[in-house]
Amino acid sequence: MEKSFKEKIYSILRKVPKGKVVTYGQLARMAGNRKAARAVGAFMRLNQDAPHTPCHRVVASNGEMTGYSGLGGIKKKKKMLVAEGVHFKKERVDLDYSLWKS
Repeated sequence: MEKSFKEKIYSILRKVPKGKVVTYGQLARMAGNRKAARAVGAFMRLNQDAPHTPCHRVVASNGEMTGYSGLGGIKKKKKMLVAEGVHFKKERVDLDYSLWKS
């Protein structure tokens, strides 16, 4: 039986290593629907499997720290990413350095 789009998203996200991030659009493309970045955002909000499915490693296409519904919000998301070794330029992730290239 083929995985649902949501299952594909979560499966791909689990492969993103510490110290790297992925964008909502990148995840959507990798799962087979390049126009589904908003759906990816909804899946991150609904994620019941954190930290095994590391939704904190998903950022906007410009590196902006968007949407994190976990305890502590965006500040906590940034703190977690910094602790994992993700590089920042001010308040945005340095995608040249920290973007996951699968």
